[in-house]
Amino acid sequence: MSPQTGVTQSTDVAIIGAGPVGLFAVFECGMLRLNCHVIDALDMIGGQCAALYPEKPIYDIPAHPHVTGADLVENLRTQIAPFNPTYHLGQQVTAIAPEEASGKSWLLTTSEGTQVRAKTIIIAAGVGAFGPNRPPLPGIEAFEGKSIHYYVGSRESYRDKYVVIAGGGDSAVDWALSLSEVAARVSVVHRRPKFRAAPESEARLKALAEVGTLDLIVPFQLSGLKGHNGQLTEVIVQSLEGETKALPADILLPFFGLSMNLGPIADWGLSLENHQITIDPATGETNRPGIYAIGDIATYPHKLKLILNGFAEAAQAAHAIRQFLYPEEILHFEYSTTKGVPTTN
Repeated sequence: MSPQTGVTQSTDVAIIGAGPVGLFAVFECGMLRLNCHVIDALDMIGGQCAALYPEKPIYDIPAHPHVTGADLVENLRTQIAPFNPTYHLGQQVTAIAPEEASGKSWLLTTSEGTQVRAKTIIIAAGVGAFGPNRPPLPGIEAFEGKSIHYYVGSRESYRDKYVVIAGGGDSAVDWALSLSEVAARVSVVHRRPKFRAAPESEARLKALAEVGTLDLIVPFQLSGLKGHNGQLTEVIVQSLEGETKALPADILLPFFGLSMNLGPIADWGLSLENHQITIDPATGETNRPGIYAIGDIATYPHKLKLILNGFAEAAQAAHAIRQFLYPEEILHFEYSTTKGVPTTN
């Protein structure tokens, strides 16, 4: 559902974060006849799955031997469609204010001036606000978004291109393996011979380099850029001894991790531990009544950062919210196979 403009809207649950866990929270709340508004700083739903690895397979979703990030998000969109959630995308929640001491009414304000009055809040913001760590290269801004990208969207757009990938982690290695199948040439630049990727992936990468399918440029690091009008022609790399090389390049993909911070969430009076929100693992409740946290942003002893854990936390939070809002109501739990998919008012 599209939001109304210039009007304070009301909902049972405001979900901050439209990643997979936040989207599944819409389903769990909908099954309990709680309507939801979903707010996310990205201009699309899906969170990191959509922004960082839409075509990368995920292997630990139950009943899916493998599913891409994009397909997982689309399946969740279809699953929650009957509950008609309202999305507020491309805007960040900048402030929350309690309107009742009971914690059953909150006013949320976004960076776009949108106001949502919610009975409860679920924070499903993943790692918080995130953005790429940019390499310190002179003039890099002129190429960003044109021939320097920090995320890979469609793999097909790299077909027959000369691609330089910088980094030594899983993202760098996985995309080098994948893009070597479509690109004219892939060169991987890393400052040391040892990579920080999964051992099997690193072994495959080095095997492809040995047979000449791709080039390993190690130990080297990025040094400079050449091109014009935003289009790269060469990436200059330098060894620790000062040796330089010019690599032909249509595209540079620097994978140096993400810069992450909680943003305004850090100022909301929530109990924090190592930049995560501490919760009661049985309910998802934070130290502030009416506010819940699920997914990677939530922490408790022995927490596993897995999407399937986040899905379970979404279910627990939804049931806890129903009890919090309607304590006099006796909720008879039923399986979805019994009651089907209800619709919200």
